Amino acid sequence: MTETSPIDLSTLVRLLQLQVRTGADRLDRPVRGGYVGDLLSDVMGNSHEGDLWITRQVHPNIVAVASLKDLAAIVLVNGSEPAPETLTKAEAEGIPVLLAEESAFAVAGKVYALITGAVQIAT
Repeated sequence: MTETSPIDLSTLVRLLQLQVRTGADRLDRPVRGGYVGDLLSDVMGNSHEGDLWITRQVHPNIVAVASLKDLAAIVLVNGSEPAPETLTKAEAEGIPVLLAEESAFAVAGKVYALITGAVQIAT
């Protein structure tokens, strides 16, 4: 198992050039790991507290899952914009929703590298 060191959301936002849609006041949250998936039941069963959830899903149910699992944030990939009701629910639940232009594969690789210290990401 690879040893990880938490990194805060604000550092990830800066290094990965993510857009913040909700939760700008919660970017001090530590990210301890990550989970990539679009199937809600899979994320519920396999993600861990403090994970960064990387997904293509944009509907409000993603907020319920992130809240239930106490995930650090949700990153929507491929330039996906969340549904308006998703943003409303995320604000109410205090869940940061972040946007990436890149694919889930690219985002996950960079997050993994940053958390494990495997490589440095150019800024």
